[in-house]
Amino acid sequence: MTKVNICGIELKNPVIAASGTFGFGREFEEYFPIEKLGGISTKGLTLNKRNGNKGIRIYETPSGIMNSIGLQNPGVRGFIDEELPFLEKKDTVILANLGGSTLDDYLQGIELLNDASVNFIELNISCPNVKEGGMAFGIKCNTASEIVKEAKKVSKKPMIVKLSPNAENIKEMAYACVEAGADGLSLVNTFNALAIDIYKRRPIFNNITAGLSGPCIKPIALRMVYEVNQVVDVPIIGIGGITTAEDAIEFIMAGATAIQVGSANFIKPNISMDIIKGIEEFMEKQGVKSLKEIRGII
Repeated sequence: MTKVNICGIELKNPVIAASGTFGFGREFEEYFPIEKLGGISTKGLTLNKRNGNKGIRIYETPSGIMNSIGLQNPGVRGFIDEELPFLEKKDTVILANLGGSTLDDYLQGIELLNDASVNFIELNISCPNVKEGGMAFGIKCNTASEIVKEAKKVSKKPMIVKLSPNAENIKEMAYACVEAGADGLSLVNTFNALAIDIYKRRPIFNNITAGLSGPCIKPIALRMVYEVNQVVDVPIIGIGGITTAEDAIEFIMAGATAIQVGSANFIKPNISMDIIKGIEEFMEKQGVKSLKEIRGII
């Protein structure tokens, strides 16, 4: 009843653990069987291992959190050798979330993942482009289009492009990425935000700004999913402040095929089980036999 299809790959339900909040699933296995999830988006990977940012990394805000982790990860090779064998044993769809600082980083990472047992590559274009002075690849359409086009040439896996809400125009960005070859889109990533320690008279984070997520961003993320659904005809994965089944259903009604649960994993580690159950109960009570019936219905 809750099955969904993305690029020919079937997910048992539309609930995916979002990148950056679920690690590689090991810790959450203590709380619930992670194969009950529709999918898992891995912690953000980069070609080479990264230790992440120094200083404060997580900071609570009203109805949300800010993070400046810095893509701490074992690198693509480390993921394939050390983490993927664990995930391979789980009956769930795997999205390898991939970032990079240069186009070559992305392409080499994709080539390694091509031979790995992951179902999708989720291309994170919110990473800073070091050759362009640090501006994220996903801010300007021409830059995003170039990286998606080149990545698609190399990728043997269906490619989901994860959009930044900080893009100059989210609809134009979505259209440009699909025109360049994206098989699907996931949105939104975190919002660029600022917090200040008034007693130390300095920013909370060493990098000054950080990514804002959680329930506070949901109405904006929902609006962006709705807008993007009006201009593209590829599967959309909705992300942003989802904590309940009702939230997830809103995103589906706005046009999402599936959703990702992020910050809520920190509040209640098995919250995705509540969301899956809630979706099932809603469908049963409302007489909805397939999520296709309500997708994009507004």
